[in-house]
Amino acid sequence: MIPIDLTDKVALITGASQGIGAQVARTFHQAGATVVLNHLGTPGTTADAQTLADELNLARTDSASVIAADVAQPEQVQTMMGDIQARHGGLDYLINNAAIIKDRTIAKMGLDEWDAVIDVNLSGVFYCCKYALDIMRDHGAIVSFGSIAAIQGFFGQANYAAAKSGVQAMMRVLSREAARKHIRANAIAPGVIDTAMAATIPENVRAEMLKNVPLARFGTTEEVANVVLFLCSPLASYVTGQTIEINGGWRG
Repeated sequence: MIPIDLTDKVALITGASQGIGAQVARTFHQAGATVVLNHLGTPGTTADAQTLADELNLARTDSASVIAADVAQPEQVQTMMGDIQARHGGLDYLINNAAIIKDRTIAKMGLDEWDAVIDVNLSGVFYCCKYALDIMRDHGAIVSFGSIAAIQGFFGQANYAAAKSGVQAMMRVLSREAARKHIRANAIAPGVIDTAMAATIPENVRAEMLKNVPLARFGTTEEVANVVLFLCSPLASYVTGQTIEINGGWRG
C-alpha cells in the first residue's frame, strides 16, 4: 500500500459538521493534515463541529479547528479565508462539500427554493474558490462536490441538479485558470451514499434505486472521502479538470 502523507498541509472542509464532510475531515486528519472544519453557525452545527474537532485534537494536539461561515454569504467566506491565512499562513486544500436540498417539481418550486439551493450549492462554491485562491499555496488542490443528480437529472431536483452541473463545469474552468500556480481542481459526483439523509428514503424507493446499482448497495462516507483524499494527494498529480463518479456503477 502506498501511504498518503499530508503532514504540514492545511485542509478546509466546508459543511464539515456531519455526514460526508465530517468523514472527509477525519480521513484527511488520519493522513496527517491539519483540518479546518467549516460549519453554518447554528447551535446544532456548532456543537457537532466542535465535538469532531475535540475528537481529532485528542488524537493529535492542535490539529483541528472550527470556523463558522455561511458559504452563501461572500463577506463571511472572505472573512473565513482571512482567518485561515492569519492562523495557518495559507491553505493547501479546499473541499467544497456544503450543500442543501429543497426538492420540488419545476411547476411547484418556489423562487425562494430555487434561489436558496443555487446560492449555497453553486454560488457558495464560487465564493469559496474565489477567496481561497488568494491564500492557497502552490501545488494545492480543490475538490468540489457535484452529484449523480447532475448527470441523471432526478425528478424534482431541478435546482439541485442545475447547481451541481454548474459546479462540475466550474471545476473544468478553474483547472485551466489555477494551473499557473499548479493548483488542481476536480469535482466528484457521488451516487446515493449511506448518510442520515439517505436513511430517510422509504424502503420501497431504496429498493428501486438499488436496481440501478450493479454493486447492489449504497456507498459509504469513507469511500467518498477516500476519493477526495486521492484527488488531493500527490498520487493524483496529473489529474485536473475531471469529474469522478462514485456511484457503484449506477446506470439509470
